[in-house]
Amino acid sequence: MRRRGFLGYVLAAPTLVTAARFGSGEEDIPSPDLTRLVDLNDVMTAAALPTSGLISVEVGTDGIVSFALPRAEVGQGITTSTAMLIAEEMDVSPDQVRVSLADARPELLFNQLTGASNTTISTYTPIRVAAATARLRLLEAAATVLGTSDLALSNGVVTGAGRSLGIGSLAEKAASVQPRQVTVTLKPRECFTVIGRPQNRVDGLAAVTGRKKFTMDLAVPGALPTMLCRPPTINGKVGSVLNLAEVRALPGVTDVVTISTGVAVRAETFGQCIDAVRALRVSWKPGTAEGKSDDTVLAQLRAAELPLGPPTLTPSVEAKFTFYFRGNSALEPNCAIADVRPGRAEIWASVKAPIVAQKLIAARIGLPPGAVTVHVTEGGGSFGRKLFFDAALEAAEVSHRIGKPVKLMWHRADDTRQGRAHPMATSRVRVSYVGNTVLSYAQRHTGVSTDLGHGLGELFTAMAARLPVGHIGFSQTFFHLSQSMPYDFGTATHLLAETDKGFNTGSMRNVYSPDVTCARELVVDRLAARMNQDPLRFRLGFLRDDRARAVLDKVAAAGNWGRPMPPGTAQGIAFHGEYHAFSAVLVEIDCRPATLNRPIRDGVAGPRVTKAVIAVDVGLAVNPRGLEAQMTGCLMDGIALALTSSLHLRDGHFLEASWDNYFYTRQWNTPPDVQIFVTPSTTDRPGGAGELGVAASMAAVACAYGRATGTMPTSFPINHGTLSFTPKPTVPPVPQSPADGLAR
Repeated sequence: MRRRGFLGYVLAAPTLVTAARFGSGEEDIPSPDLTRLVDLNDVMTAAALPTSGLISVEVGTDGIVSFALPRAEVGQGITTSTAMLIAEEMDVSPDQVRVSLADARPELLFNQLTGASNTTISTYTPIRVAAATARLRLLEAAATVLGTSDLALSNGVVTGAGRSLGIGSLAEKAASVQPRQVTVTLKPRECFTVIGRPQNRVDGLAAVTGRKKFTMDLAVPGALPTMLCRPPTINGKVGSVLNLAEVRALPGVTDVVTISTGVAVRAETFGQCIDAVRALRVSWKPGTAEGKSDDTVLAQLRAAELPLGPPTLTPSVEAKFTFYFRGNSALEPNCAIADVRPGRAEIWASVKAPIVAQKLIAARIGLPPGAVTVHVTEGGGSFGRKLFFDAALEAAEVSHRIGKPVKLMWHRADDTRQGRAHPMATSRVRVSYVGNTVLSYAQRHTGVSTDLGHGLGELFTAMAARLPVGHIGFSQTFFHLSQSMPYDFGTATHLLAETDKGFNTGSMRNVYSPDVTCARELVVDRLAARMNQDPLRFRLGFLRDDRARAVLDKVAAAGNWGRPMPPGTAQGIAFHGEYHAFSAVLVEIDCRPATLNRPIRDGVAGPRVTKAVIAVDVGLAVNPRGLEAQMTGCLMDGIALALTSSLHLRDGHFLEASWDNYFYTRQWNTPPDVQIFVTPSTTDRPGGAGELGVAASMAAVACAYGRATGTMPTSFPINHGTLSFTPKPTVPPVPQSPADGLAR
């Protein structure tokens, strides 16, 4: 960040409140001229720009600095990094900063949407400007009180003229001026004492001691446990309830009511809810995926695939890959609290698009949006799931129907079977070359339709006239703004085709990138072999960016690339870049028979990743410790996507119900040796980090598997076709056949 002036506002308030001002001058963030967009993150940052001045920092008389972050904290650590930004510019300890989550604020427009690794990028400058403005006003107030301008502010204490004053004692004085515009200068990077240094999470202790509050921990008066009996197939509807009076008479049950997505039961405890749901006898109408299976969906995808073009006249490498349905698998079940009364409604939920949620909830229960308050709570994981707010909609509908507050929670099986699935897809790649020169690269990605109706769709609609790709639709726009070609491969084209809107899909962590990148990196390995080149040297020779080569060099050196390994084991290496950031991953995998066939308690065996080395360049890393944690999670996601995690579709429903048969990365296939390197960057701006490591991790595991077995994998996860199990009864149990229309 160049050292320059920024504009801020001092707002009228009992204590000091300051905000940033943007929209004119030489701001050090992307121009709002959307014809100059580079990627999706630039779109989101530009969309947030007009309302950046509406977020504010407040200093209380107790010396605590407060900030209501208009984003969702779901475990990614943004409350910590935000506290660090404020602490840096105000010269206070991060412990003095309290970051809460803002309620839905419609006036923020597109500045309250969490996704695409955009939070730090879009808020980095506005938050710092608001904090620097507060610091300036505190020093002005101190100068008046102490009678000197020779002042120093450190650790929340202003010293001068031999005296010391805490910022809390100056808050009211600093706020006792007319609202006005001021000019501030942000700290240069060489003066940082907080930003860029490892910081423990501000909520870490509360999380590990059980004091951190999630939605289900909140004590809303009168809100009783509520669960739904859901259809046996995707998006089925209630025909009739055959034993309503019987279930209403069960112990603890207070209400049973039919809503748009099933039959809701409210009771004194969740255990009583589960008993009542299991006792219900419901006749169901068909759903939107009736009779469909993995094979029928795959046939649909193949029919929708776009052509790669005419056959090439030069040598080429061509491959086709299949990626099955997957689940977000967030730790916290889908949940929400709702209290709907005549003329108003109050909702508590972890939602990433609270403004959109507010509008849709209001429409569902017949209230104006202004009568609906949406409180954003901290969430226990998301991975894209909480961009949708199904539980909040259902809770509002149930509360509206019965006139009582509810604490609604989905059963784990509900989210696996009726929640949001990452779309099944195919990806076809063709690369043509002559000698050691790559002439062209073509990739055609085809998937079940990805639902982007959670805020990003509205963003694209509002900006479509100024987007260079705005005319091609939401998903295609997202795809083209998030997929890049890092290699100098001549003429490169990426095209997306989507089909079948009958599934509940969502933008799982990293959206299209894991599948697209995995296919590309596997073909890169094959192309290197065709040219008789080492996979690492081949990539280094064709990568366009010095920062990209630097992270690849780092993992190769740290991971001792090319070392001799026993038969059946191998190294794999891959690269992925997005949102002004770069990642490289090297893994070692063990595919020997003793590994594949050893008994595993949960019934699954298979390849084991024994080592992983990750290097990332995210520009300015606000909190390197938090970044390392993110990359660890990305690695676990990548291993799962490559080897074990998928949903099996049969007769219109998914078979998996929970982690006993949805095989996310387990302890046994977690690498015991993990090294993560945050490499020095040549840029002073932060890049996207929340999803950065997923695609490269998945691709590296796939490449390692191909080298260990001698066969390039083309179907993911690799063990999808090997699993065989009978789904366990859940809430409700899956019927034995589509003809069985009753679910207990």
